[in-house]
Amino acid sequence: MFKKPWGGRFKKKIHKAAERFSASIDLDKRLYLEDIEGSVAHAIMLGQTGIITEKESEKIVKGLKRIQKEIEAGNFPFEEEFEDIHLNIEKRLIEKIGDVGGKLHTARSRNDQIALDERLYLRRGIGEIINLIKGLAEEFINFAEKNIDVVMPLYTHLQRAQPVLLSHYLLAYYEMFKRDRDRYLDCLKRINDMPLGAGAGAGTPFPIDRDYVAEMLNFPQVTKNSIDTVSDRDFIAEFISTSAILAMHVSRLSEELVLWSSKEFDFVDLGDEFTTGSSIMPQKRNPDIAELLRGKTGRVYGNLVSILTLMKGLPLSYNRDMQEDKEPMFSTLDTVTSSLEVLTQMIRNTKFKPENMKKALTNSFITATDLADYLAGKGMPFRQAHEVTGKLVAYAEKKGKELLKLNISEMQMFSSLFEEGVFEFITIEGSISSRKSYGGTARENVLKMTDEAKKEVAKW
Repeated sequence: MFKKPWGGRFKKKIHKAAERFSASIDLDKRLYLEDIEGSVAHAIMLGQTGIITEKESEKIVKGLKRIQKEIEAGNFPFEEEFEDIHLNIEKRLIEKIGDVGGKLHTARSRNDQIALDERLYLRRGIGEIINLIKGLAEEFINFAEKNIDVVMPLYTHLQRAQPVLLSHYLLAYYEMFKRDRDRYLDCLKRINDMPLGAGAGAGTPFPIDRDYVAEMLNFPQVTKNSIDTVSDRDFIAEFISTSAILAMHVSRLSEELVLWSSKEFDFVDLGDEFTTGSSIMPQKRNPDIAELLRGKTGRVYGNLVSILTLMKGLPLSYNRDMQEDKEPMFSTLDTVTSSLEVLTQMIRNTKFKPENMKKALTNSFITATDLADYLAGKGMPFRQAHEVTGKLVAYAEKKGKELLKLNISEMQMFSSLFEEGVFEFITIEGSISSRKSYGGTARENVLKMTDEAKKEVAKW
């Protein structure tokens, strides 16, 4: 009969209430693949170094692979009594191959074992996130290519500010998610340290080969300090922190879609597939998916606060508090992957309304900055040009005219520098085409940006 691994020290069994309270198997059973993968590598190393015989090593490896198939078939008897994924697998291994299964835990502790499982799990999860970011980035690029001549208002302070190309706007989100991808790749550098071999925190007296295990598990290096190894959850905090920034970007985009799909803006149609109705108002089509994406950002932020609070007061090295690291880690990965999946599909199915976007450029003096730039180009100090343009806008507003509806005589009431050519300068097309500085909204710039983005994503 399999006993608690610390049973020799205690005269009484743990209370059932305490056993239920301390069990984590409901959560950490999703680490079964990583736990088995790490255990197989450990068993092979034990055999190669002569710590156990090669025959015993082979028997353990075969047993672990049978257990993996059992779990994947849904036939594995997870038991709360055995607390976590490590003990459940070890107990089942001993049932299948006998006492030799107990040799698997030689030169290993659950402290370094869980650190390995979590690193393997996050490495796999980040790979999935990076692929999802690539898919989303491709949608932005595709939209930018197809909508290269669509114009829209750029907003500052949620007020119409300047005309820009929709393609330029969409590529701004491409840049955000590209930075997110870079942060995840950087995060992987710290995840990719192999922790097995630290033992409970002081190392092990057995002649293990940590580098060999690292090679089998595709880790470029091993951790350097056994105490830090079992104490460290920075890599989880960093993963959640990186995810919180990504979630913030998802939320900002979602907020735009919520606004743009309202009748007040009417810039996009999110379609029936990504909206829902009202239980009482038949006319409604609500942007619920975008709202949920915006709302789930709070969950990721909460997970970040949770892991930081969990770790902030812990002395070295391992403490049982750290069992609580899994829920925020799992929750964050689940939230980010599901959010990216649905957002990509929603963007793919979103239909923009170019005429409404163009209409929003009228009656807002949106090329006033171009008027000030025109005067500055004629030699007037920009601060003075700003003041003159402001007075001209106030005059036009009072007259109920757009800037293009003014005549040259009216313009020259405010400055003799105005000439007939000014009207070409302050058209929507003129404003956009003049913004040729690198990164600006001029059509030729945006085409280059789109081409650069396509080449970047092709290398991802």
